[in-house]
Amino acid sequence: MTFTLKIFLAALLIILLLSGSIYVTEKVLKIKSPLLDLANALLDVVKNDESTVAGNLNIPWEIAFLPNGNILITERPGKLVLLDDNKKIIEVKGVEHIGEGGLLGMALHPEFNKNHFVYLYLTTKVNGELMNEVRRYKLEGNSLSEEKTILSGILGSKGHDGGRIKFGPDGMLYATTGDALHENLSQDTTSLNGKILRIKDNGSIPSDNPFGNAVYSYGHRNVQGLAWDTRGNLWATEHGRSFPKSGLDELNVIKKGANYGWPIIQGDEKKKGMISPVINSGPYETWAPAGAAYLNGRVYFTGLRGKALYEVGISSKQLTSFKKRLEGEYGRLRSVTVGPDGMLYLTTSNRDGRGNPVVNDDKLIKINPSALR
Repeated sequence: MTFTLKIFLAALLIILLLSGSIYVTEKVLKIKSPLLDLANALLDVVKNDESTVAGNLNIPWEIAFLPNGNILITERPGKLVLLDDNKKIIEVKGVEHIGEGGLLGMALHPEFNKNHFVYLYLTTKVNGELMNEVRRYKLEGNSLSEEKTILSGILGSKGHDGGRIKFGPDGMLYATTGDALHENLSQDTTSLNGKILRIKDNGSIPSDNPFGNAVYSYGHRNVQGLAWDTRGNLWATEHGRSFPKSGLDELNVIKKGANYGWPIIQGDEKKKGMISPVINSGPYETWAPAGAAYLNGRVYFTGLRGKALYEVGISSKQLTSFKKRLEGEYGRLRSVTVGPDGMLYLTTSNRDGRGNPVVNDDKLIKINPSALR
């Protein structure tokens, strides 16, 4: 249900109340007209379909749910937000917030209950040069300890820093990297830039990686979303070209060792030995796709410039539907995560210098996926 329709229904309910067509008791809403179902539906929408979980966040990038129900959020300037009964701020040392770089992705170890390990993808400076790396910490209460860099050597930049990290169904940690504005690196399998990387939880290289290093797939420009479906297929969102042209953003199915073409092919172009996207935005529309999540036969991904939540119905590795949801309702959307309650959790990115922030931005928003249909 769209925001406009909700406003219309709310106004209708008010008119009915004022006109005396309905009256409310303490325990039940009674209506003297055939609009009973409509009013009850409105009440359900208001209560359950969309709500703001937290506001006044500072460029939130990733969401993680702790086993106790608390929520962790990374903020790009270098802070980790812990949402319990209150909002607690944990400083992450060494973060360089420059352009699109900063404190980006986050993942909890699959056995977090035992080891309390949190993984962070961040931009820092090494010998005066911007670099991206993955660090592992131990989270106890509201403090981080036992810092260890488990993946390094990723060039950083004011743009195209990738940054998403997630544990896959194989127990390995996957990380997305951008080309750091050096597009030639994407085709170089000895470079960690413009890639999807795969490592063990301690940073070592799996023996079945295709190139003997952390590289899992290559030929990427700037991947920011990862999601596995129930068949084990890995889906990834990728930013297409930018100024002076735009568009050609991508949704791909990732195969080990495969070349996804950047900067040689784009959009629907094809070349032997390279894989074209399952779907792209075309040359005249820009999604600027970011986070991705899988739920009930659908891949959801957020749009920054697109200012929407995109819903892709899938069967095996094929698309069955493509829909835009929440278009323009919340502004730029960065992350989408499925919560333990089966709801979708989104973060806005309206304070990143490219949006138009409103009161209480940025926000963590909860969406009932059933209400999107």
